[in-house]
Amino acid sequence: MSEELARLVSLVETLRRECPWDREQTPETLRTYVLEECYEVLDAIDSADPDALADELGDLLFQIFFLSRIAEERGWFGIGAVADGIVRKMTDRHPHVFGGASAADAREVREGWERRKQRRSGMADPLGTVPASLPALASAYRMTSRAADLGFDWERDSDVAEKIEEELAEWREAQASHDPEAEEKEIGDLLFSIVNLARRRSVDPESALRRAQARFRSRFARVAELARESGRAVGDVGAEELDVFWERAKAEE
Repeated sequence: MSEELARLVSLVETLRRECPWDREQTPETLRTYVLEECYEVLDAIDSADPDALADELGDLLFQIFFLSRIAEERGWFGIGAVADGIVRKMTDRHPHVFGGASAADAREVREGWERRKQRRSGMADPLGTVPASLPALASAYRMTSRAADLGFDWERDSDVAEKIEEELAEWREAQASHDPEAEEKEIGDLLFSIVNLARRRSVDPESALRRAQARFRSRFARVAELARESGRAVGDVGAEELDVFWERAKAEE
């Protein structure tokens, strides 16, 4: 183990021994912090700031070492077992690197990975290993990716585009029938189809949506600023004028 990682192990041990708050933590109480750190890593990736990424990866690494320390105290496993387990897993799942197999491209690697993962899990449901706690957008992406790697996919991108148009038409029918449950179903199908298109076009839907949200936030902040410049709060401006402000905000980007 490197000197830096050994110091981290020592730090965690000291905190568990001497800090009242750290002594009280359990895997259950750390769930929120682990999730938060994962999202902060995503923010750092989106920012393209290497210093921010290193900082957030450090926070996430701390949570991994902290959870491993708690597990060791309970007699479950230690950080060494975690490292050894992932090394063995990655070696097993990359036979084209560490074994006698071959892979022509990244897609073939991914398809082989999913087949081996399915065999190892022993689950009848091929999508059963997608974590139930994943956010819906990420879960839809992983499900469609896994199904595609197992051979269940659209033949052409245009087929997915037609499916999106079909789902949109079905939503219009549900909306016209004033059936809220049917509307929810059709909007869900529409979102799922859009995720499928994103996957096929090698677009991460989570990143795409996060960037769209960032654009919306920036533009709407400018809309609010333009409203203030006109002597009004944004909520006091009519819809048509807000549209004018919005187009101006877009043009200024």
